[in-house]
Amino acid sequence: MRIAVDCMGGDHGLPVTLPAVLDFLRAEPRATCLLVGPETAIRNQLAACTGASETTGRTEIVPASEAVGMDESVAVALRGKRDSSLRRAIECVRDGRAQACLSAGNTGALMAVSRMLLKTLEGIDRPAIAAQMPNVRGGATMVLDLGANVDCSAEHLLQFAIMGAALCSALQASSNPSIGLLNIGEEMIKGNEVVKQAGDLLRGSGLHFLGNVEGKDIFGGKVDIVVCDGFVGNVALKTSEGLASMVAQTLREEYDRSIASRLAALVSLPVIRRIRRRMDHRRYNGAALVGLRGIVFKSHGSADRLAFQTALERTAHAVEHDLIARIARTLPGIWMRAHEGRTAGSALEGNPGVTGDAQIEGQASAGVGTLAGVVAGASTASPAAALPASRLEQPAARGA
Repeated sequence: MRIAVDCMGGDHGLPVTLPAVLDFLRAEPRATCLLVGPETAIRNQLAACTGASETTGRTEIVPASEAVGMDESVAVALRGKRDSSLRRAIECVRDGRAQACLSAGNTGALMAVSRMLLKTLEGIDRPAIAAQMPNVRGGATMVLDLGANVDCSAEHLLQFAIMGAALCSALQASSNPSIGLLNIGEEMIKGNEVVKQAGDLLRGSGLHFLGNVEGKDIFGGKVDIVVCDGFVGNVALKTSEGLASMVAQTLREEYDRSIASRLAALVSLPVIRRIRRRMDHRRYNGAALVGLRGIVFKSHGSADRLAFQTALERTAHAVEHDLIARIARTLPGIWMRAHEGRTAGSALEGNPGVTGDAQIEGQASAGVGTLAGVVAGASTASPAAALPASRLEQPAARGA
């Protein structure tokens, strides 16, 4: 497998990305990495890395003279910096030089450039960032969107649910994953108008929608997939990371408070290590941009060496499982279920004796013409219609 790495992305750049790449290559002998960035700087950093000679022949430098700053606008990434490491890494996927791309860079720029160069799957307006977060049941809850789309409509949230269901089905062999809509309460009357409308659409979608969920349910494992807009999702993600760090810091302080507590720490050290490993957010780093015609992963901008290596491992896992092809095969069936559910809801809406939620669902669906057209088209499409086979193997090159 070949993975293009934006070596200049994130808060730390080369001092973190290159050592992480070498760690990953030592652990994954089948992988090759395209190192995208300034050639001289990359060569100098590689020379300073211990054990770089062990991966000789499994790295290739792709020159890029510019880098997109974390505080720069999407317009700069799209039009002002055409030789950025972020853009060149995505072009490697588009041109078939790499099977996937990983970047810790500017999220908005990554989404916009990926969408422009790779395009989205049939019926998807916007890609969403999806990642798994640990839960108390020993598994993980998939959450999307985690920051790609700050402002979303109800229809976008429905599309995120459909993409999440396809991703979950592709990676976890779950034919009908459960879905929850993140809200300030479980009651249907809670939330802003967009969330209420999204709930109405999801209830009539044919998906396995269990209703509204609260933030605590992400870690409670109540549903397989939690759907929210990118603003809320990103706040939830970073809040959980901050809480985990605070708990770890508090434990260290308390165990270091006295001689007795230090002795207690020695006795409980194996338990502490297991807890720390389960709660270490670095071991969950790496989120997929779902809905694109190519595999693009986003690492946390502040990722350290271990976190970036974890993101590389998740990217490699997606390549091994042929993620795009599996989503493309799964997506039409989910569109079909959504279409059938919406059709049934429309029939109920036409019944003058039907009131309440069924009426609301019909009213909310009035503004979703594009979705209806896509799912109607999916009813006659083959399972691979969402993504032609030729695009699965090697996306055709196209101009910016």
